[in-house]
Amino acid sequence: MASTACTPPLPASEDLAGPRARARGALLGLAVGDALGAPAENLRPSEIRARWGRVTGYVTDRPQGTDDTEYALFSGLLLARHGSALTPAHVEAAWHEWIAGRAEGTFRGAGFSERGTLENLRRGLAAPISAQHRHAWSDGLAMRAAPFGVFAAGRPGEAARLVAIDGCVSHEGEGIYGGQAVAAGVAAAMTGAPVPVVIAAALAVIPDDSWTARSLRRAVAVAHRGERAVRSAVVIGGYPWTDLAPEAVALAFGAYATADGDFREAVLTAVNMGRDADTTAAVAGALSGATQGLAAIPADWADAIGPARGRCLPSMAGRHVLEVAELLVPGAAPVTEPGPAPAAVLRPAELHPPLVPALQPAEPPPPRPLVGADGEGRP
Repeated sequence: MASTACTPPLPASEDLAGPRARARGALLGLAVGDALGAPAENLRPSEIRARWGRVTGYVTDRPQGTDDTEYALFSGLLLARHGSALTPAHVEAAWHEWIAGRAEGTFRGAGFSERGTLENLRRGLAAPISAQHRHAWSDGLAMRAAPFGVFAAGRPGEAARLVAIDGCVSHEGEGIYGGQAVAAGVAAAMTGAPVPVVIAAALAVIPDDSWTARSLRRAVAVAHRGERAVRSAVVIGGYPWTDLAPEAVALAFGAYATADGDFREAVLTAVNMGRDADTTAAVAGALSGATQGLAAIPADWADAIGPARGRCLPSMAGRHVLEVAELLVPGAAPVTEPGPAPAAVLRPAELHPPLVPALQPAEPPPPRPLVGADGEGRP
């Protein structure tokens, strides 16, 4: 899944809303949302306010992405290699070669759905049986779904079909529906569709009576009332886990609708609602980044995103979301085989004046208890 060239600069300003700019906006938006939301993951709004007031930007000197970004890189590279010919066998083989078959080393940050999948794959179970674990309903597919919308721009049904193939190794039911809603929404946003059309595209590819669809409809119905109303409409109070796909996907679309597609407001709304904030902000960032293009992402936020550090997936170390975005736009060179990242990859700082110093890896945060005093989850 190696790139064959460096990521080139954006073309002239008249193409700032073109396919390449939207592709870059979607995947860089995902990474920015992930990094902004990571410190607020599993917190309640009251806890966020007590620590930082209202989050309006990075709250750490060394922001970094999580498994959301690294799994999106993994799925994006796999899609770039196989395109519309992607099969469950391709996905399963990639999981074995680039995740399950490798020594984990400093492997951190994978969600419960990924852990369950890896355990099943290492036991010799194949897809779709590998997805039969206790967290198949998680948002682990939704967090890596945006590349499918970028690849299938303007074709929400195809984006939903492909992401379901990717997800059959790790997810079932609502977990698949969450990924399909995100992929289809990004595919519609890649054409510059207005927010209501993006939401309709997401709903059109999942069962109308699914938990995911019901939650998504509730979220967008109250989006005009702000983030507190969105959160109240979909959060399962007292449930011990925050990575429910129906909840996380609905919060992300609710944030996107509340902000009317504006990148900054969509991502910050998602972050300040807490719960699985890295994933909800990543999805909101992908949707709004595809809607508005790369130029909508604040320069200082973009400049902080470097190549992946491989903290979750060591095989993704050195990869950059802009590299993957370039591979997924029409006319990209095919990816022939997996391999290390190219030596030179365009950094966001090359698109904007550098506003932050070079970043160094941070120490992992201490583990949190499984359940907080209020009963909300602490995975």
